[in-house]
Amino acid sequence: MRKISADYIFTISSEPIKNGVVVIDDDETILEVTKGDPELRNTKHDPEIEYYKGIICPGFINTHCHLELSHLRSKIPENIGMPGFIKEIISIRSDFSDKQIQDAIVEGEEEMIKNGIVAVGDISNNDSTFRQKEKGNLFYHTFIEVFDLNPDKAGEVYEKAIALKKQHQQLETLSFKLSSSIVPHAPYTVSEKLLKLINTNASEKNSILSIHNQESEAENELFISKSGEIFDTFKNMGINTDLLRQTGFNSLKSTLPFLNFASKILLVHNTFTSREDISWAEKQIRNQESRIKNQEQKSKIQDPRSQILFWCTCPNANMYIENKLPNYNYFIEENVRVTIGTDSLASNRTLSILDELKTIVKQYPEIPLQTLLLWATKNGADFLGFTQLGSIEKGKKPGLNLLKNIDELKITEKTEVLKLV
Repeated sequence: MRKISADYIFTISSEPIKNGVVVIDDDETILEVTKGDPELRNTKHDPEIEYYKGIICPGFINTHCHLELSHLRSKIPENIGMPGFIKEIISIRSDFSDKQIQDAIVEGEEEMIKNGIVAVGDISNNDSTFRQKEKGNLFYHTFIEVFDLNPDKAGEVYEKAIALKKQHQQLETLSFKLSSSIVPHAPYTVSEKLLKLINTNASEKNSILSIHNQESEAENELFISKSGEIFDTFKNMGINTDLLRQTGFNSLKSTLPFLNFASKILLVHNTFTSREDISWAEKQIRNQESRIKNQEQKSKIQDPRSQILFWCTCPNANMYIENKLPNYNYFIEENVRVTIGTDSLASNRTLSILDELKTIVKQYPEIPLQTLLLWATKNGADFLGFTQLGSIEKGKKPGLNLLKNIDELKITEKTEVLKLV
């Protein structure tokens, strides 16, 4: 048993506790969270308690990562925009040996563990990360990602995803830390037919969905007018642009109606998402009850706003590719559930949730620490379905991080994370 105390305990499920004490079992289960005795702390050290200067919070949840791309660290130039990034990643992705790829995956996971991450929503286009995930070092939900614009190939692409999921399910039977689902890559890389196959699978399996959303202005332009940089990039790459959908609406409004509103949905990046987009999307979720006929399903959805739609931000990747952040005030004003992702080392310098928070704080210093840590912990755990993680509560095993060098409950450039549990 351990008793651990810090200047503040951010349980996330309640208000921060000054001089609080977290008591954990030998298997790292939370036994109790109590108020501390500041007088004892200041005058007479209790040998049974580990005292730390800083704040303690739950282990971080990384809801969007591409661990399989870890070998591409520093291989792609910064600020080339999404069309340029797509072109670069396609051209260099296969120029590496299996050993280089596997070594980078191991190093990437070790980096996440060191940086206090306890669970990951990880994108997989193949089985290259499965060997490492099987070791059970972290909780993983693997998003088996599919893409193809040709509707004639939708069935073939979907069946390959089913086969990859079955391969992953063999690992899931060995480890409670693993789960998976089949998801689309992005609105502009899947045909309507493929999107419907994915959606049907999610509905039947009650599985969670993830999709890249509005990562560039060119993505919206593609759907509105079938023009712009992504359109030109695809055309120059020899992709049949007749397969691209022109709807007259932006990519979010052109895609969200095809997704299963009975499942949890993660919209990733949202760099060019407007407040009107957020409000519109949340309204679609709230109205979904009229489309659900089964009363048992209805009973599971008491608060559509908080239970169904989640918005993931990957600040450092957004800066790396587009040199732009989403407007976080929109998400706060609309009271939606935000999560944090690192994206891949092809579009980021580190796999650190703390580094993502630092980037947010630079431009949005007014966002409270409690809100930032909610995004970085509980919201992600709730979306991925890892109920033991995300908050410091009796009976849970969330992991404990110490944030050092906190200035008046504000994250600064000097803030560091130390994994305690």
